[in-house]
Amino acid sequence: MVDHSFADLALAALYDSINPWGPDDDFYLDLVMSARTVLDVGCGTGRLLARAAAGGHPGRLVGLDPAAAMLVQARRRAPGVEWVLGDLRARLWDGDFDLVVMTGHAFQVLLGDEELRAALLAVRAALGAGGRFVFETRHPGARAWEGWTPDRVREVTDTEGRAVRVWHEVEGEPAGDRVTFTETFASARWDRPRSSRATLRFLAPEALSGFLAGAGLGVVEQYGDWDRGPLTATSPEIITVAAPLRTSPR
Repeated sequence: MVDHSFADLALAALYDSINPWGPDDDFYLDLVMSARTVLDVGCGTGRLLARAAAGGHPGRLVGLDPAAAMLVQARRRAPGVEWVLGDLRARLWDGDFDLVVMTGHAFQVLLGDEELRAALLAVRAALGAGGRFVFETRHPGARAWEGWTPDRVREVTDTEGRAVRVWHEVEGEPAGDRVTFTETFASARWDRPRSSRATLRFLAPEALSGFLAGAGLGVVEQYGDWDRGPLTATSPEIITVAAPLRTSPR
């Protein structure tokens, strides 16, 4: 799931347990290691860039996240990486990066059309000549939210080895391309469960391409899964590699 709940320090420390390293991380790490300068938008606990730094990445690595608690974790694990608090409005980058990534379905928290357009324009401005913007969003055709039910409880352990239960519950039917749900955490050591409410946007491939084009970005490749399988009507993911259009204004 997306890290919208993890502004709390205790929950931020749980993030990597709830979201263990997987094929998506391997996919992005390969891209990061082959790029000279990288911006990770919504970097969370920083594990992607930290892994790249530990692997000997020789260039500039910048992680951006609006949650200070997440960046506490990031700075602990990789103090040599440049960690920036905020969203894409935090800095005015101008062609600074060969690669911009948004992992962990962070793209789906951009709900409004204007918010999305502004974010994509900022990404476009941050990309240098030949740069790439790579991100993923859940394919609406797979209807992933139908599996976000309270009976599907996950149990993870915190930094002290204590169990924490996690579950999700969707609120009603989707409203257009938006799905609202709650994410709840419970532990025997807490006096009450901790919950947050969030909304995600599920854009279809055609709408996604339209927003990208409006920001001067064109789709180079799209995949339906982390093995680079073809994008179909029911693929679990829409994994997109985009690049600046030659005719786009800067």
